[in-house]
Amino acid sequence: MRVNSLISLFCFAVIGFVIGTSGVVAQTIAGDWTAKTREWRDPKPGRESDDEKAEKEDWVNKIYLSFERKSERGRNQNGSTYFYNDLEGLTRDQAERGGRVSFRLVREAGIIECEGTFTNGRGSGTFKFTGNQKFVDGMKARGFDFEKPASKGNHDTPEERLFAAATLNVTTAIADDLRSANFGDLDIDDLFKAAIFKIDGKFMAEMKATGFPNLSMEDLVKARIFKIDAEYVRQVKEMGFADQGFEGLVKFRIFKVTPGFLNDLRAAGLDKMDAEDIVKARIFKIDADYIRQARASEPNISMEELVQMKIGVRRRN
Repeated sequence: MRVNSLISLFCFAVIGFVIGTSGVVAQTIAGDWTAKTREWRDPKPGRESDDEKAEKEDWVNKIYLSFERKSERGRNQNGSTYFYNDLEGLTRDQAERGGRVSFRLVREAGIIECEGTFTNGRGSGTFKFTGNQKFVDGMKARGFDFEKPASKGNHDTPEERLFAAATLNVTTAIADDLRSANFGDLDIDDLFKAAIFKIDGKFMAEMKATGFPNLSMEDLVKARIFKIDAEYVRQVKEMGFADQGFEGLVKFRIFKVTPGFLNDLRAAGLDKMDAEDIVKARIFKIDADYIRQARASEPNISMEELVQMKIGVRRRN
């Protein structure tokens, strides 16, 4: 199983979906927008916890909004959820009630002005984006030139990249924070990744403090995708795997290796395991009960032998 290849492919797919189809200067971009209100389905009617109440409030206060426009390469689309408070001139009540609407999304990178209608919680219409030259100049002074042709195989125009910065809310403050945190050489796509995955100097400092001083932006994206933070690193160390490299942590997270799972394996008598053994146990669904049954006839059975037994290659004597 090529775990690393799967990880790289997954990260590329997530980032490419958000950035690859989108996007200087004070020129404008026009196109069509569609929107849909979000309905909350209570998983436990009448028994909401504080976290569930907060999740519900966050959910209903947002709307899904998609922007589509034509380009030389066909039709490009950006879709994301936005707080109603970020959309000047649009409220949830208006979207649900229906009728003509006029609203705008004001970002440091520029302004997206929308006109259209809503019916039964669904909206559509046209938009116009006007870039902010002051933002362009400010970013260029920080080493991020939106007017320069894209690199790394990205064929987006400068206008499209500026539009993407507006939809993702990329700001000069984000650029300043990343630069001050010594992230190394960054480009505009790295700013997009930081905005999408909420990567900031604080998160990087926390990861450095756990023993990973040289993580790249791609590593930090993986950390966000697979929910690896300082607390999880601490848990892994407490499990007795303090020497795990970052990719080892990613594997553990992918296969849901937890302190509880490890303790169950050890309690079943399988206490001499390395990280690969634990991952194999997850992949082949080898749990404490299975180990106890196997050890009843073979007290010294290894993880490799358990795997062979699980897939039917090796039969018990």
